Amino acid sequence: MKILVPVKRVIDFNVKIRVKADNSGVETANVKMGMNPFDEIAVEEAVRLKEKGKATEVIAVTIGPAQCQDLLRTAMAIGADRSIHALFDGETQPLGVAKTLKAIVDQEKPDMVILGKQAIDGDNNQVGQMLGALLGWGQATFASKVELGAGSVNVTREVDGGLETLQLKLPAIITTDLRLNEPRYATLPNIMKAKKKPIEPFDAAAKGVDLSPRIKTLRVDEPGSRKAGIKVPDVATLVDKLKNEAKVI
Repeated sequence: MKILVPVKRVIDFNVKIRVKADNSGVETANVKMGMNPFDEIAVEEAVRLKEKGKATEVIAVTIGPAQCQDLLRTAMAIGADRSIHALFDGETQPLGVAKTLKAIVDQEKPDMVILGKQAIDGDNNQVGQMLGALLGWGQATFASKVELGAGSVNVTREVDGGLETLQLKLPAIITTDLRLNEPRYATLPNIMKAKKKPIEPFDAAAKGVDLSPRIKTLRVDEPGSRKAGIKVPDVATLVDKLKNEAKVI
């Protein structure tokens, strides 16, 4: 079984986000970058399936500038066998990413695609669903448990009422949630080995994929500061303020 794992380069989750002075976007110059946390979980799950003997090959994939190769090296240090890099220096958006991944899936013929449910920069939660629609594959989102069977996969996902278990025929697409696993740290020997593993280039344009953005960001502003709250002496005063000042009742 072959598993494809897309990963994305985002601002490190520990970094405080700053808006550019011209309000054109978020400041990324001289900012620590790293792998999207949900994608780390996806890589970990794919590697665990390989360690259990359920998968034979794990392929990491990324779309973005040359700096994204660091993510692929990290994924291979965790346990991915090889990686594919679709070089693109512009802004990536969900539809273009999904179309590129479809082209890579058509080339590699994996049995499963495991990816994070969303990226922490855009929070779109769209790529997995779009890829499923483009491929015509079954999909299970927000996975908290994955169990492979013969020609199928059982995915447990958390819903408002508790837990829901879905059975999908392979090939299938799974998007990961936080409680699926805890990603391991790459060891120094594996980091050194990852430097020798191949990163294959992928030309999306040659496959007829248009990655140019379809949505234009007009302006980015920081959220307004919240005003300090007040204490009220009794319920009657609270109801009066909610009704006449806040106008929520």
